[in-house]
Amino acid sequence: MNVFVQLGTALVGLGLAVTLLVLNYWRALLYLFPARVRVEPDAPGDRMDLPSELEPTAGQLQALGFLPLGSHEEKPLFRRASFSYDYAHPGERVFATLHLGPNGTPRLYFLTPLAPEGFVITAGYKRPALDIPGRYRSGGLEDVPPERLFRAHLKRLEGVTPTGDFTWEGRVEAGRSWYRGLGQKELRRQNLPGLLWTVAALAIVASAFLGGRAR
Repeated sequence: MNVFVQLGTALVGLGLAVTLLVLNYWRALLYLFPARVRVEPDAPGDRMDLPSELEPTAGQLQALGFLPLGSHEEKPLFRRASFSYDYAHPGERVFATLHLGPNGTPRLYFLTPLAPEGFVITAGYKRPALDIPGRYRSGGLEDVPPERLFRAHLKRLEGVTPTGDFTWEGRVEAGRSWYRGLGQKELRRQNLPGLLWTVAALAIVASAFLGGRAR
């Protein structure tokens, strides 16, 4: 009977480890290889396939003076691509990006590249604050309308120097630059738990196989 109990316990542990791996391995890869996220243009502004959930926010952006640029895709290693829908306010030197969150909820963030290198990002959803003086400011304000979020973003641009080409091509390049550069610190902070869970799952699997051989 003890043999069956031990076998059942081992199988439960192995099943838990596999579940942890499936849920977290891609986060571990994102932590280890953030620059491997592929950012590619999808469709120009006049042919964007904007989801219906994003249409009200898109209308509010255009009322604020934002122009549709186009959509782009972001594809981490071994994950399906996600799509974002980009707008720009060249006069204020701000990009606006719409996308659907994990639960299909509308999400909006504003982004401004900085000279000589850096970004200011203001999200309309929960986003951990990160501040590298003069180079990087990132954070979120939950449940605020686009107009208020836009004003907050402009306020956060005080004391820094915006730069960049506020076109569709410029937005795609800004995304690539974020993954290659300062965005890596934020990505690693966000995905550290995924790396730790993956290491724990691999340790459980290794222990199961090595323990079985030792017996």
